Amino acid sequence: MAENATELSSTAKRKCLGADCENDAEALQCPSCLKIGITGSYFCSQDCFKKNWSQHSTVHKTAQGKTQNVTGAYNPFPTHPFTGSVRPVYPLSARRAVPKSVRHPDWAETGIPKGEKRLNRSKIDILDAKGQDAMRKVCKLAREVLDITAAELKPGITTDYLDEVCHKACVERNSYPSPLNYNHFPKSLCTSPNEIVCHGIPDQRILLDGDILNLDISLYHDGHHADLNETYYVGDRAKADPDSVRLVETTRQCLEKAIELVKPGTPFRDFGKAIETHAKSKNCSVVATWGGHGINTEFHPPPWIPHYAKNKAVGVCKPGMTFTIEPILTLGKPREVYWPDNWTNATIDGKRTAQFEQTLLVTDTGVEILTAANENSPGGPIPMPAVLDGTGKDKGASNT
Repeated sequence: MAENATELSSTAKRKCLGADCENDAEALQCPSCLKIGITGSYFCSQDCFKKNWSQHSTVHKTAQGKTQNVTGAYNPFPTHPFTGSVRPVYPLSARRAVPKSVRHPDWAETGIPKGEKRLNRSKIDILDAKGQDAMRKVCKLAREVLDITAAELKPGITTDYLDEVCHKACVERNSYPSPLNYNHFPKSLCTSPNEIVCHGIPDQRILLDGDILNLDISLYHDGHHADLNETYYVGDRAKADPDSVRLVETTRQCLEKAIELVKPGTPFRDFGKAIETHAKSKNCSVVATWGGHGINTEFHPPPWIPHYAKNKAVGVCKPGMTFTIEPILTLGKPREVYWPDNWTNATIDGKRTAQFEQTLLVTDTGVEILTAANENSPGGPIPMPAVLDGTGKDKGASNT
C-alpha cells in the first residue's frame, strides 16, 4: 500500500505557474527552461504562458552565471521510490578546497570526528569567559555566512551555487565549513528544499518559484563551532502559498517559544513540550528523530535537546552551557525515509517540512542568542495566513 501511495503522489496534478492562476497545469512546459535544464515549468495554456512571460523569463536570466553548465545531468537513483517532487540532480561538483592556513577540525582529512566519539555523553561542558567569547565570535561569523548565502536565494539558481557562496564566505573569514567531510558529508552546507527534512546535499537542482529551502550553516573558527539554520521562501509564489507560510512561520515561532524558556534551572525536557504544543495548535507535526545538541569545541557534544513533548531528557540549563534548539515541523506525517545517498531525509508522505535553529548561551539571568539575526538579515517572518478552528470557522490571520 505504501508503495502505491508513493506512485500516486508522484502523478498528482501540477498547478500552473502563472501568477494568480489557480488552474491545473497541462503538459505545456516552457521551452527555454527545458533548454537550460529547469524542470517543472508547467502552464495551463499558451495564453497564460504568454501573459506571464515577462515575469517568468527572469528565471532564465537569473540562472545564467549561477547554474553550473553541466552536461549529462542525471538522477543517480532512478529506481528509488521518491515520496515528493524533489529529485537529486548529479553530477556533484568537486569537493571545495580549504586552505591549509585555516584551522581544520579532526575529520577534515579522514571524515571521522574522532573527538566526538571519545566524549562522555553524560558530561556537559560549562564554558569559562574565554570560551564564551570564542563562541560569540564564531557565531557572529556564522550569522554573516548564512546571511550572505541567503541573500543569493532566488528562482533559477542551483543549490550547488549556494554551496559555493557559503564555502567562499567561510574561507574569507578564516573559517572551516564544519559539515565538509563530517562523517564524509561532501559539501559545505546542507540545503533541504520542500519535503527534504534535513541534510540535503547541494547539487545541480535549480530552485523554482514556490519552493521553500532550509539553509543549514556551521562554522569552525579558532577551535570552536557555531551552528544555525533558517527556512526561506523562494520567490513570491512560496509566500502566497498558505500551507507553506503556516508551516514556516509556525516552525519559526516554535523555536522562539522554546528559547523564551532558556534560563538556569530549566529542564531540557521542557523545550519539547512548548514546541509540540504550539505546533499542534497550527496543525503541524514535530519530526521527533532530530534534536538540538551541545556545541563548543566539538560539533555535537551533549546535551541532547528533544523537540517533542513527554520526552525523558535528563539535565537542566546551567550558566555557561552552549547548545542548539532546532525544531523540524511538517505538514504531514512526522516520519522520514533516507535517500540512497545516506544523508538526505524526506518525509514519508512527500509533505513539506521547515526548520529553524539558533546557537544559545545560558547566562546567569537567562539566555543569549549567539547566532541571532540582525535588522539586515534576509528572510524574517511574514503574516500567518488565516487558520480554521475546530468548527471549521475562519479565525483570521495571525502573527502568533
